[in-house]
Amino acid sequence: MTDVGRPKHQRVLITLEREIRSGRVPHGSRLPGETTLARRFGVSRTTVRSALAELNEAGLITTRTGKGSFVLFDGRPLDTRLGWARALAAQGVETRVRVLTVAVRREDALAERLSLPSPEVVVVERLRELAGGGVVSYERSCLPAVDGLRDLPERGLDGGSLTEELSRAGLRPDHGEQRMGGRRLDGREAGLLGREPGAWFLTTRRTSWSAAGAFAEDVESLLDPDHFQLFLTFSESGLS
Repeated sequence: MTDVGRPKHQRVLITLEREIRSGRVPHGSRLPGETTLARRFGVSRTTVRSALAELNEAGLITTRTGKGSFVLFDGRPLDTRLGWARALAAQGVETRVRVLTVAVRREDALAERLSLPSPEVVVVERLRELAGGGVVSYERSCLPAVDGLRDLPERGLDGGSLTEELSRAGLRPDHGEQRMGGRRLDGREAGLLGREPGAWFLTTRRTSWSAAGAFAEDVESLLDPDHFQLFLTFSESGLS
C-alpha cells in the first residue's frame, strides 16, 4: 500500500516516524504544534492527535500537557550487559544507587529452579534514583555465596558495581536469559518506590552464567514505565 492509500493519520504517523528515526528531527527537540502539523499535512487536528498518540505509544515521543510533544528516540538502545548505571549514563541519564540490603540468605526456590549446588546466595536489594529526585527502579540480585562474594555483607557494597564484583570473583556474566513483563506492586514494593500499592510496573528477570557455565547472577528489576520502555524491532527474518 502506498502512503496515498493509507488512512490520513497513518500518513502523518509514517512521515513523522521517518523524520524521527532518520535523525532529521533529533532527540530532545520539540515537534511543531497540532495546528502547524495539521496545516502542513492538510488534515484536522484530530487526525494529527491520533498520529501523535501512536508515536507516543511507540516510545518515539513524549507529550507534556501545555508544553507540546518532544522526541525521545535517539537510535541508541540500552546495553544492559554493562549494568543499569553504565547503560543509563551512556544515554546521558544521571542516576544514583541506594543500597537497601546485602545479606546471605537461603533461596530454596531459586536453587531448585536453577539446579544450584547450594541454596545459599548473597541477596542485594537496591533502588535507583534520578539525580534530580524520584525512584525509577528496584533491583533484587541473587549472587552465588562463593569466595569473593560471601563477605559482601561484611565489607559492604558502598555504591560499587555488582558487575565489577562478579568479575573480581571470576564470574563475569557470559550468557543467559532475560524475561520481560509487567505486574502490580505489592505493599512493600510500593512503599520503597514511593507509589500506591497496585501501581503497574515493568519487570525484567535476568539469569546469567559465566563462560565456564557457573551461576553468576539472578536479578529481578521493577522499572517505572514513565522512564523505561521495552522495545523490539522485527523483520521477515525474526525479532531482535
